[in-house]
Formats: sequence, C-alpha cells, structure tokens
Amino acid sequence: MDAARQTASEARLALRLPLLRRRFPTIEDLERRAARRIPRFAFEFLQGGAGDESGLSRNRSALRGIEIVPRYGVETQGVDPSVELFGRRYAAPIGISPIGMDGLMWPGATELFARAAQRMNIPYLVGTLATARIEDVARWAPDVTWFQLYPLAADDHRISFDLARRAQEVGAKVLVATLDVPVRSKRPRDLRNGFVMPFRLSYRNALDIAASPAWMRALARRGMPRFANIEAYAKGGDPAAFVGAHVGGGFSWDVLARLRERWRGPMLVKGLLHPADGERARAIGMDGVIVSNHGGRQFDAAPASVDMLPAIAAAVGRDMTVILDSGVTSGVDMMRALACGAQSTFSARAFMLALAAIGDDGARHMAASLIEEFTLALGQSGLRSAAEARHASVRHPTAWTWPARTGDAR
Repeated sequence: MDAARQTASEARLALRLPLLRRRFPTIEDLERRAARRIPRFAFEFLQGGAGDESGLSRNRSALRGIEIVPRYGVETQGVDPSVELFGRRYAAPIGISPIGMDGLMWPGATELFARAAQRMNIPYLVGTLATARIEDVARWAPDVTWFQLYPLAADDHRISFDLARRAQEVGAKVLVATLDVPVRSKRPRDLRNGFVMPFRLSYRNALDIAASPAWMRALARRGMPRFANIEAYAKGGDPAAFVGAHVGGGFSWDVLARLRERWRGPMLVKGLLHPADGERARAIGMDGVIVSNHGGRQFDAAPASVDMLPAIAAAVGRDMTVILDSGVTSGVDMMRALACGAQSTFSARAFMLALAAIGDDGARHMAASLIEEFTLALGQSGLRSAAEARHASVRHPTAWTWPARTGDAR
C-alpha cells in the first residue's frame, strides 16, 4: 500500500473506530454479528471446543468469578496501560493468539492481524498453521511478531527445527513452542460439519458459503486460505493433507531443550497447566510460560487456565515471564489475569470474532477496545499502571492450590 493510500486508510479508520465501539461494545455483540456474516462451518469452528465443550464455559465462568477490590481516594490521572515484555514496551498486556487456518473464518486474517498488531503495538503470536508465511508476517509486523511452533515430530522434528530457523532469520522476537497438542482432539461441531483435514466442501457447506456474501467478497479479494508455512515441505502435494498427516506428536522436554539451545532470543512454552511443568520449563532455560488450555479446544476435562495461573506463577518464581491465554475477552479479564499472577495475556477468539463481525477493521477495533477497557479497569481499581495491577486485592474462589513443592493438589 502506497503512502497516500495508507494515510487515507488511517484517516477513515480513525473516524470509524468510535462508531464501532458504540455498535459493538461487548464480545456478545460481535458473536451475534459474526454468526450472520460468515459460513456456519467457519463460525462453529471458531466457537467450538473439545468434547462436551465444558472447557469453554469453564474458562469464562472462572474468569468472571474473580473479584477485585477497588481502592478509592487515589489519584488516577495519567494511567499507563503499557507493559514491558522481553525488553520491549507494548501498548497493553494483550496480544493476538494464533488460530489455525484463520483465513477460513475471515479471508486474509493473518495479514490483517499482523498489520493491526504493528499499528497498535501489541504482540502477534503468528501460528505455524496461519494462512501467510512467517516471512511475510515479519515484513508486515517487524516490531511485534512472535512465532508459535507446532510439533511436527517425524524425522526427529526436522521440520519443527526448520520452521524455528525461518522465524529466527526473519527476526521474530519470541519463539513459543506449543505443548498441548500431543494428539488430535475430538471436536463434535467440526465432525458434524465435515470440517476435517483435508477439508472437502460439502453441499451443505456450499449453501452456507452462498449465504455469506461479505465473506465471499473477502475471499474474492484475498484468495483461498492455505497453510502457507507448510507449503515448502509438502513438495507439491496438498498442504492440508500434509498437515493432517504430520502435525502432532508433541514436544518432549529433550526436544525443547535442543530448541532452546538453538534459538537466540526469548523462548516460551505454551499450554502448561501443571506447576511441575512450569518448573521443568525453567530448568531447561525457558524465559517464560503461557498458561493455557488451548481455549478449551483440546481436552474438555482440563481446568480453566486462570485457575492454574497462581500456582504456576508461584512455582516458576519471578525469574520467568508468565502469560495467560484462554478465555480473555475484555479489559477486565486482562486486569483479573494480572491480579492473579500474569504479566500479560493473549486472546484469539476475541480478535477473530471481531474480524468475522466487522471485516478488515475488526482486529484494530478489538485491540483499541481492549486497551481502552483495561485502562478504565486500572483507574476504577485505584491503580496507575499494569505493573501495579499485579498487586491488586483479589479473590479467586476457583484457583487450585498446591504444596510448596508441586505434587498432588489441595
């Protein structure tokens, strides 16, 4: 995009964002609109979870049950929502988490996320299964690109190591190895819709697409979604079939230690729920952990991510960065996470719903809304910064507790 068009686009968006905040003030507003704008199979892929989907509701109810006691009589002018992570100052303790095949829910999603993150100065954790290459994402978002590495266990993780090499060469700021996909999950909504890899379009899905004109127009502009990072390894075959056959197998701690030795820069592990796993990550030199149950999309019996957060934060100590993922949909949720021990948060579903509901401006709208809500939450709590939020007076009734040395929970 040339400079003149970029300036015009920024001016238009500056006028539009206040209107969007009034029209879509909550995640529920976005859900209702998204359900009407994108094909049903895409919406259900985004909204669905594993098994009976109890993990989805558990994440939300646990976050909403956390109470913060405000302090009054405090000067709250000039509240600073920014946070420093690995030597860089970001606008707020929120980042965009990856969703595999994001371009299915809104064509061009990977690029739109990257550009929004760069403009809003928040991290973008682009995934292995994104619909644009890591090389392109790093060009669109040179200051905020993090890379999420999925396990491809065949041939001693040859492809996993090569993906990490590619991310290093283009300047990704942080490498995040995802641990919570050792095997595939069973997602009933996807099975009912025939959404399996490789995807084959059914008659019913074709009707859903025909009933989604905004999505079809975006597809015409952006092109068919594809597993762009995987194409180099599929050797001319179908990348979706390659993903179905090769992604998985999990990362062992030995493989993670080898990745840690090769990666020059901050490295995290994502998907931890047990404090002992946090201690193991610290022992092999990880710089941080992302506490996550994969948004309730992998194992429906897993506890809510935020319920494990305090115990993991206590186990890894102050020398590691602790981030919460799964269930965060508001600035108040960000505040709750920090009060329970996190330094920052990530969200995937909220940003994706905003794209699906609004279109190309959705990610910017969501980032602006979350930053605004978090700033208001700080002020309402009598706090002046994200750092102070970690010392808020909080009650977390569903938090798990553990002995001083990790073992059986109490």
